Amino acid sequence: MNDDTPAAPEAPAAGDGAPLIDSRASFVQALHWGFEAALAGQARQIVCIDPDFAQWPLDDAALHSALARWLRLPLRRLVLVAASYDEVPRRHPRFMAWRRDWAHAISPLAAPEELAASLPTLLLDDAAISVQLFDDKHWRGRAQRDARSAHLLRLEADALMQRCSPAFAINVLGL
Repeated sequence: MNDDTPAAPEAPAAGDGAPLIDSRASFVQALHWGFEAALAGQARQIVCIDPDFAQWPLDDAALHSALARWLRLPLRRLVLVAASYDEVPRRHPRFMAWRRDWAHAISPLAAPEELAASLPTLLLDDAAISVQLFDDKHWRGRAQRDARSAHLLRLEADALMQRCSPAFAINVLGL
C-alpha cells in the first residue's frame, strides 16, 4: 500500500469537536454528540425542543442506556418541548417503552398553539452544549460547546417553557 493514500474522510467537525450540520445524517450525529457531551459534562438538565421529534434518534438503544445512567444521578431532568407528540409513538416505539421507567425524570411539555409554528429544533444542556437546526429543509445547523451562546439559547428556551403546559402522558385514561 502507498503511504500517500489519504485516509477515509471523517465527518467534519467544528473547532471544539462538535460536528458540523449539513445533512440529516450529520444532524443525527450532532444530536448524539450533544447528548454525549452533556452527559459527560455532568449536566443536571437537558432540554430538547422540536416541533414533533420525528427526525430525532430517540429509538437508539445506546442513547437510552446513556440517558438511564444519567437519570439515575440525583436531580437530573430531561425536558422535551414539542408542538405535537403524535409522531413519537409511531417513529420511536422503543423510546415510548423506555420512558415509562423514567417518567419521574422526564418532563414533556406542549407549546401553545400560537408558538407551535415557530418552534426551534434545539438541544441544550445547563452549561455550554447546544445543537441547533436552523434550516430543516436543507439540514443546516450548528453544534457547539460555547457557554455564552448556550446561555442566550437557554434564555429563549426558558421563556418558551414558561408558556408551555404539561403534555404527553404515559397512560391515557379514557372514560
